[in-house]
Amino acid sequence: MKVNLLAILVCVFLISFCSNEEKKDNSNTKAPKTESTVQSYTSSESTVDKGIGPIKQVHLGEINQAMVAKGKEVFKAQCSACHKITKRVVGPALAGVTERRSPEWIMNMIMNPEEMVAKNPAAKQLLAEYLAPMANQNISEDEARALLEYFRTKSSSSID
Repeated sequence: MKVNLLAILVCVFLISFCSNEEKKDNSNTKAPKTESTVQSYTSSESTVDKGIGPIKQVHLGEINQAMVAKGKEVFKAQCSACHKITKRVVGPALAGVTERRSPEWIMNMIMNPEEMVAKNPAAKQLLAEYLAPMANQNISEDEARALLEYFRTKSSSSID
């Protein structure tokens, strides 16, 4: 009972904090302007949610199997405590995430979870649904790109 009450209070605080931060930042919503070493991603949609963080553009070509292997290792070491590919755990199942989110959004969520949860509507919605903010694992841009490549091999109907 005490644990449930504590969890509810933490969620209320986070939601309240995020709402206040959004009101403060409404007039000045500048994202960091750092350049990414990732190549440009082309999309015909100018309204694609790329999230908030250092990743502005990602170029997706053929799947790079070496990056997939690296991404799988990073996933097992850093992400698998909270995420599985085909089932919900602490966080959402990740099968098909590349069909639901832009590559930039995925990488920004991995690398910049605090600001994403505070300011990005889709990330806020995930927090409201899962009641646990994504932990910052200090994943590098190269590791995040490898994770993205690994996720590209996991469609919504795949099994790990």
